[in-house]
Amino acid sequence: MEKKDIEILEKKAKEIRRDLTEMLHKAGSGHWGGSLGMADVFTALFFGGVLKYNPKKTDWKERDRFILSNGHIAPLYYTTLEHAGFFGDKKAALRKLGSPLQGHPSHTHLGAVETSTGPLGQGVGVAVGKAIALKLKKINSKVFCITSDGEQEEGSTYEAIASAGKFQLDNLVFILDRNHLQLSGSTELIGNLGNIGNRYRDLGWDVFEVDGHNINKILRTLSLIKSKNKKPKLIIAETIMGKGLDFIENDYHYHGRAPNEEEYIRAMRILK
Repeated sequence: MEKKDIEILEKKAKEIRRDLTEMLHKAGSGHWGGSLGMADVFTALFFGGVLKYNPKKTDWKERDRFILSNGHIAPLYYTTLEHAGFFGDKKAALRKLGSPLQGHPSHTHLGAVETSTGPLGQGVGVAVGKAIALKLKKINSKVFCITSDGEQEEGSTYEAIASAGKFQLDNLVFILDRNHLQLSGSTELIGNLGNIGNRYRDLGWDVFEVDGHNINKILRTLSLIKSKNKKPKLIIAETIMGKGLDFIENDYHYHGRAPNEEEYIRAMRILK
């Protein structure tokens, strides 16, 4: 991809950060830090020619299945879907009664959401099941699952990834948000995650690592997953919680809170 194309994607990521910040401020609640941190990865996936999707036909049989297992960064997901044309010109409100934009992704409320998620660890198992189903139905599509490092503390996560290795699901791609933070502090202090990449490799996965804020490198890494070597793929994206707003970067207190008025004004000046 040419430099000018990367610059367009970088501008798109900044717009997404701005719009999700506005969404959270209006709602008065939600998860700001992690949403900002994964904006570059989402931009690469949805606007870099990676994901197969049709915003006018969300149940298109040949679509790639996209699952946000760490459903708390739903503000990023919704904003990305809006930019990709899934909402048309409608601006729905986040976290309001009856709104399609629930606090965590809900397929019942919004058909563009592949599956409802929220409880950490749940989405990874669903992703493995969908990858198996695609194999059985001989549908040549992939399953992309966004997962967090905090989710690697869940026992069910490792049951799922062990099954993926056993069934040789080379149509399955996990992208792990490795920001080293969770709700109440550092993942290194709260849980002993060890070497995540080695744990996946031992269970039959191909593992890649990438700077989660370098869109060019993200796209190059994603281009490597096309090989059919009978192994599921894990991309560990090193990210910064709150990326793009230096006054909240790497601060776990912003894991689960929306910007107040002062923070909102300051953020919008930076993201204008």
